[in-house]
Amino acid sequence: MPKFNMNWLYILVLISLAVMFFAGNDSLTNSSASVKKDYTTFVDYVNKGYAARVVVNKKASTAKMYVKPEFIRDVFKASAKQVGTEPFINVEIGSVDNLENFLNQAMKEKKIGSYSYDNRSEDGFMDIVLSFLPWIIFIVIWFWLMNRMGGGAGGGGGIFNVGKSKAKLYEKSSDMGITFKDVAGQAGAKQEVQEIVEFLKNPQKYTDLGGKIPKGALLVGPPGTGKTLLAKAVAGEAGVPFFSMSGSDFVEMFVGVGASRVRDVFHQAKAKSPCIIFIDEIDAVGRARSKNPAMGGNDERENTLNALLTEMDGFGTNSGVIVLAATNRVDMLDSALLRAGRFDRQIHVDLPDLSERKAIFNVHLQGKKIDNTVDVDLLSRQTPGFSGADIANVCNEAALIAARHNSKAIGKQDFLDAVDRIIGGLEKKTKVMTAEEKRSIALHEAGHATISWFCRYANPLIKVTIVPRGQALGAAWYLPEERQITTKEQMLDEMCSLLGGRAAEELFTGHISTGAMNDLERATKSAYGMIAYAGMSEKLPNICYYNNQEYQFTRPYSETTAKIMDDEVLKMINEQYARAKEILTEHKEGHNELAELLISREVIFAEDVERIFGKRPWVSRSQEIMEANAEAEKSEEPKLEDMPEEVRKAQAEFEKGNQSEKTEEAEKSE
Repeated sequence: MPKFNMNWLYILVLISLAVMFFAGNDSLTNSSASVKKDYTTFVDYVNKGYAARVVVNKKASTAKMYVKPEFIRDVFKASAKQVGTEPFINVEIGSVDNLENFLNQAMKEKKIGSYSYDNRSEDGFMDIVLSFLPWIIFIVIWFWLMNRMGGGAGGGGGIFNVGKSKAKLYEKSSDMGITFKDVAGQAGAKQEVQEIVEFLKNPQKYTDLGGKIPKGALLVGPPGTGKTLLAKAVAGEAGVPFFSMSGSDFVEMFVGVGASRVRDVFHQAKAKSPCIIFIDEIDAVGRARSKNPAMGGNDERENTLNALLTEMDGFGTNSGVIVLAATNRVDMLDSALLRAGRFDRQIHVDLPDLSERKAIFNVHLQGKKIDNTVDVDLLSRQTPGFSGADIANVCNEAALIAARHNSKAIGKQDFLDAVDRIIGGLEKKTKVMTAEEKRSIALHEAGHATISWFCRYANPLIKVTIVPRGQALGAAWYLPEERQITTKEQMLDEMCSLLGGRAAEELFTGHISTGAMNDLERATKSAYGMIAYAGMSEKLPNICYYNNQEYQFTRPYSETTAKIMDDEVLKMINEQYARAKEILTEHKEGHNELAELLISREVIFAEDVERIFGKRPWVSRSQEIMEANAEAEKSEEPKLEDMPEEVRKAQAEFEKGNQSEKTEEAEKSE
């Protein structure tokens, strides 16, 4: 049976009212014929005794004269069967008073039986519209208000379904169209999630050993790393019903609606068990509850969270219902939500490393026309810290740049321009600079390039430009090395490279400018991190003052220690600044040549720096890895005599079989 809906009731009321109106309207129910006559003919018919009765309409200034059956042929020139039982003539009247006097006189003379009044409109449809217009307006406003208040919750019904869940159900695994093959990288996260999928497909494998399916898994990681994509892949692989919703879907203007929706989605999930519930951005509803309820606590959000906690691990059983959730703000979630028994697993979806970025590039390059100049290894090395969403943006920007240049395929330079566009911003070639400003910027950027070339652990240089881009007047691009741990020497070399621009300005122009503000900020933060957190100070060695307690406004060290930190930071930065000036003084001729080349060409590459300063004294770690991989690819196949005895026997039998087949074929051909 179809479900009852309030719309049916409204439609039935409207139909009933319309039927009642039509039933009482003579002009609409009467099927007899009528003709229009003038007033003189009307008077003549009345005087002759043709009129059975007369109906006067004062509002329309008309009258209807119903003809007696015996005079129908005289008036209509047709039989009674043809014109109906009560045919009449319509006549327009002038003065109603004169008509009344005439009809009263006719009644005295018994020429008519009676006359009456009917002030209804001649147009029945307009009567309906005018009669029901206020009700129609009221019903339309009612529907609009109900839909607005209900927020479209749970489909139709408006306010009556406001407590229903907004979760979208995917019954079949093919509905999503995404599998684990579409998720590049994140091998550890995929393994954790894939185990849940395997449990849903083959639970006996785990239950035979006494294992229980985890109740929940929380995907944690920075924005754009693929948490939602991983959940979609679970839906595509699981082959079980999949409920997908956002944490904000529980939040509503009505009190108690969020808790009601939580109960409703779990009720639907239990009915379709085994299944998966995915809540994206769970921090919208799972934020830590306030310790002081009197100070601004949101009762509705807390009630919703309490309902979620009860459904996940309460007295009720949720066998076969797994809750997946995603957030990038796990520190804000309530501790009761994160305990074992609710979200048993926290799956970290981190930023991709070098090999994972290469796999992500290969996924996003599918379907794009690229030429043979594109080097995926170079692109993956040049995008450190990029998330999967950033890499997708790079590929899209490269396609747009190639289309802007009317290219038939996307080339290497298009990808490099896309990376530059995302990191540094749009080029501002129209910005006007004086010759003195341009020279100062060139000396600054050449200082960065020179210091990084002669510091062993500084990042290898890619290119240097003095074309304004975004908020920067110039920029140097490096190829950062991804290290698992960072030594003090490496951090000091990077700090020295950052201070090379300011040092070059002071040495070769005699003054300093605000162009080094970003460099100084990064160097200062690095120095404070080394001293306060990493324990790399001479006066405060092996001590970490890191404090992650939220809402704690006191520093975990005294004012005396703070003064020591400030002194150590100042000493460290000044030492690296002096070191940068020494390196620039030693190589001032090459630095000056590099600056002049920058002024003339505006963009220079690592090859130009190598031509001026010679080959870099140290090989970078990434270059060592590349060379090792190349050597492995070029390595020869192992010789047969170096193989184990079993392998050699199998190889000999295989070659013997091939030789006998060739002999048989030769005999057949002869």
